[in-house]
Amino acid sequence: MKLIKKILLILLILGFAIFGYLGLEGYNRYKEAIKELPLSVAVSNIQADPTYVSFNEIDPDFVDALTSIEDHRFFERRGVDFVAIGRALVANLVSKEIQQGGSTITQQVAKNIYFSNKPSLTRKIAEVFFVWDLEDHYTKDEIFAMYANIIYYGDGYYGIRQAANGYFNKAPNDLTLYEASLLAGLPQSPSRYQLSNGYKLINERQKNVLSAMLKYNEISTQEMNDALAQQPNS
Repeated sequence: MKLIKKILLILLILGFAIFGYLGLEGYNRYKEAIKELPLSVAVSNIQADPTYVSFNEIDPDFVDALTSIEDHRFFERRGVDFVAIGRALVANLVSKEIQQGGSTITQQVAKNIYFSNKPSLTRKIAEVFFVWDLEDHYTKDEIFAMYANIIYYGDGYYGIRQAANGYFNKAPNDLTLYEASLLAGLPQSPSRYQLSNGYKLINERQKNVLSAMLKYNEISTQEMNDALAQQPNS
């Protein structure tokens, strides 16, 4: 019994040591990135882009669609979604590789501005510091707009203005539910779902988006069915 207690104590101390080391490494990575490119400068650069659209210029259906499928508690939660990160961590440990990220929209903004898509634990920890930084200085509306404006939607379209215009010849504030839910499904894997590949894969992804919207009471069953009825067959 004493041996078991000693082993558990050693494991606990080891766990704290590893956590402390990773935390320090993540913080240092955050500080290096912020020193090279201050957050205020990075955000100003994004907002100065001629194609940038503000939150009020984005169709509400797109906002609901994107948050429903990617981060449904985005507007209510402050900080990091530790539940999602914990769930992703368990999945990664089981699979013995990093398959899930558990990232919030705010984390994805940080990742797109400062880091590559190559997953790592220190990057995830660095993102936590950026989440606090972003949410201390910018509103959720502003952060959502940043995300919508910097992500890739496939077929050469970066940002919601290019995607809405390129795919539907429309402004971002004039989308139908069908169009908004389709666009919201693209960022997960743009090269896979882009419309130049046909509609088979994006149709399935769009069903997931609309199902999430229904689950979180953003649309009715009738609205979901009406949108699905507009899907092309191929």
